[in-house]
Amino acid sequence: MTNPTSTTTSTPETNSRAGRREWTALGVLMLPLLLVSMDVSVLYFALPAIGADLRPSGTQQLWILDIYGFVLAGLLMTMGALGDRIGRRRLLLIGAAAFGGASLLAAYADSAGTLIAARAILGIGGATLMPSTMALLRTMFTDPGQRAKAIGLWSGVMTGGIALGSVLSGVLVEHFWWGSVFLVNLPAMVMLLVLGPILLPESRNPSPGRFDWPSVPLSMAAVLPVIYGLKEIPSEGWHPLYVVSITVGLLFAALFVHRQRTGASPLVPPALLKGRGFTPALVLTLVASLAMMGSAIFTTQYLQAVLGKSPLAAALWSLLPSVFIGVAGPVTAWLVQRGVDRGHVVAGGFTAMAGGFVLLALVGTDSLWLVLTGAGVLACGMVAIMSQLTDLAMTGAPVERAGTASSLLETSTEFGGALGMAVLGSIGTAVYRHGMPTTAPAQARETLGGALATAGRLPGDTGAALLHTAREAFTNGMQGAAIAGAVLLVGAAAGAAVTLPRK
Repeated sequence: MTNPTSTTTSTPETNSRAGRREWTALGVLMLPLLLVSMDVSVLYFALPAIGADLRPSGTQQLWILDIYGFVLAGLLMTMGALGDRIGRRRLLLIGAAAFGGASLLAAYADSAGTLIAARAILGIGGATLMPSTMALLRTMFTDPGQRAKAIGLWSGVMTGGIALGSVLSGVLVEHFWWGSVFLVNLPAMVMLLVLGPILLPESRNPSPGRFDWPSVPLSMAAVLPVIYGLKEIPSEGWHPLYVVSITVGLLFAALFVHRQRTGASPLVPPALLKGRGFTPALVLTLVASLAMMGSAIFTTQYLQAVLGKSPLAAALWSLLPSVFIGVAGPVTAWLVQRGVDRGHVVAGGFTAMAGGFVLLALVGTDSLWLVLTGAGVLACGMVAIMSQLTDLAMTGAPVERAGTASSLLETSTEFGGALGMAVLGSIGTAVYRHGMPTTAPAQARETLGGALATAGRLPGDTGAALLHTAREAFTNGMQGAAIAGAVLLVGAAAGAAVTLPRK
């Protein structure tokens, strides 16, 4: 049994079975993972209240949602490599303190700019937490069977956290002010800071080499300009500014890749990417996350703004699809144990997600059960995909690079989620704006939330007509984004069947 105060270095794995302490420690690791995944979706039902209080513009509203995922994705590689050097438990505890402080700042933000800044700091804190949890899991569970079960729990908590975040948001906004969705992070972070040093073992790479500091700004410069351009082009058109932004980001990405290939001690060792199935796992993880988060931003707004449900009612209804997660995990494990190839299981997961998008493409303005069914099918496919891809990537990575491998996998997850909100969200926004009449007030043409606010200030029949038109336009935008997502997922299913290694 591992001494929680000891330091684990790069020693050969003995495949020893984990005991009670390791499984209890896994429960502690679930706290930061749950909160980081919740913070991706915790603002969905709080947005109307934030809009009424802080009055963000349409662009600011998108950045309030997106900046957390963007910053987190940009720093995960840095933090994963840092954890391998200074110790994964140490980095985890530093991140917990930063995450708690940023949550306090966000809860009492008095302007849209302050809230955006607080969300960015939360992204920095989250970037320290996520690779540390998976890297510690990799070092605590050396038995393949136990590790697969632990990773399955990890994947379920991550997927469930996204659903729970929106539910918690609805419950808290119903009874308190919108800042309470951030204050809920504080007790869990305090628990982690107290229990982490007692239960979690320290582990690090004994021979990490020098830290590649120039790669840190290069990674950020590669991520943020590309995301910004992709977010704006679908809704605003091919403006030269956005084209230049994407081009600049791709140039920095090329410089980052060149430095990793030629540097003496890169953040991302090229040999890691050449591991069996590792690179396909990263790409497919990105696509799955893009689809999941891109769909969630529509379904949560649909329940509240189109169907007219209160934040609490919408939150409770949105919890229903997550019930399917408890079925998807055991079924996936059973299929793999029965000898079904991993590539076929993952391809089936992508096919299921595509089916969920097809259901969302059929919704009207009064399709509660169709939306919930589509979301449930998407969640099932997501769990099947993530459990298998995570196990494949982490099992093939050397234990001394566990933090870096985890950070790459989670970079794909977070980058994909942010990209899904940006790209699919922008497609929906473009269709929405196209469907709104030019005579409608400017605020109503920007977002559905703006239309709801505007309709409330107009006389009876005029406000009702505007609200009906806006809801129709939003539903059409949701349908357009769902069609695009389904096409992408069918391609991913074919890619998984071809590229993932056989048993």
